[in-house]
Amino acid sequence: MYGKFEAYAKTISLLTILTLILVGIGYAIGGISIAIYFLFLGLILNLIMYFVSDKIVLASSGARIVNDKEAPRLHKIVGDLSNKIGISKPKVAIVNAPQPNAFATGRGPSHAVVAATTGLLAMMNDDEIEAVMAHELGHVINRDVLVSTIAAGIATAITYIAYFALFFLIGGRNNNNGAVLGLAAVILAPFTASLIQLAISRTREYLADYTSAKITMNPQALISALTKIENMIRRGAKLDASQTTASLWIANPFKHDLSSDRIAELFSTHPSTENRIKRLKEIAREMGIYID
Repeated sequence: MYGKFEAYAKTISLLTILTLILVGIGYAIGGISIAIYFLFLGLILNLIMYFVSDKIVLASSGARIVNDKEAPRLHKIVGDLSNKIGISKPKVAIVNAPQPNAFATGRGPSHAVVAATTGLLAMMNDDEIEAVMAHELGHVINRDVLVSTIAAGIATAITYIAYFALFFLIGGRNNNNGAVLGLAAVILAPFTASLIQLAISRTREYLADYTSAKITMNPQALISALTKIENMIRRGAKLDASQTTASLWIANPFKHDLSSDRIAELFSTHPSTENRIKRLKEIAREMGIYID
């Protein structure tokens, strides 16, 4: 069964690998001091993003904060879930788009925003909306914005160091085998860091699915919602938002090829819907619920 322990263990392992890559290439080109310098630079840039990301995400997704009179159904579902979890009710936003989708942003339970598209509200029943919003609140209580900020900070530092090392190696006159290997390493490092960052994103999606199932005690509702969302994305339902927000949505709104192929999934911000449903069925069986 895929639970919190497995998700946290995998996230910590991936973050550790990112850090080791960072320290390794920094040490290789100029000692630990360079690695630490770029690490701090990357973390500072992403710390700034951490505090302003909610405003940027809302603007780039076209989301609008709404009150309970404008969206009473969504406000009630979010409010009931927040009371059940024991957190402050986050702000609620609507995105005017036919594609059913949703996201959460904000740096923690006290500074959170959950958003749903008009398409999601139009085609989902209350149980499905509850399951989707529980997934998004799972991101909030699991501090996924903080986790993704740390991962992005380390990955950014790796990229900066790699560019610096690439310039150093290309500009140098030493063309021996060691330099060639070093050149290959600094080219591969950002690519590897990107793959690890994507793996962390997928791990947190699985954890949010798990959290939704546990909060609602209704994993079938999330399975149904994910299936509807995937079908609409495959049909080309539109969502006018920046592609930089892809990892935030419950399903990647810009990827019409939602393959469960293992190689394709390595380059994806989200696990395939097929694999998510398999995990949810495993969780359901652990809960004593049997889904065909």
